[in-house]
Amino acid sequence: MTFVVTENCIKCKYQDCVEVCPVDCFYEGPNFLAIHPDECIDCALCEPECPANAIFSEDEVPKGQEKFTKLNAELAEIWPNITEKGEPPVDAKEWDGVDGKMQYLER
Repeated sequence: MTFVVTENCIKCKYQDCVEVCPVDCFYEGPNFLAIHPDECIDCALCEPECPANAIFSEDEVPKGQEKFTKLNAELAEIWPNITEKGEPPVDAKEWDGVDGKMQYLER
């Protein structure tokens, strides 16, 4: 099993989760993070660290966001690995909780 970064990470990208990951399975895009499913060890340390509540266990991905399981796998293959917390976007708080952010995902 793996953990999955879901829609609320788009344009928030806080990165607190990166600091606690013991296997460095996060990958960074322009405005979203992805978890590599083959590297995630299901330790669950990242989930409570996400200020945007955007990380879920694969079995608990919210209804309607199931596509993020496949999307995380796809993007983790092409984006660079991230091992240290960076600065979130300056407007991250304004985007936290906004519905329909998929259209803003930058690859």
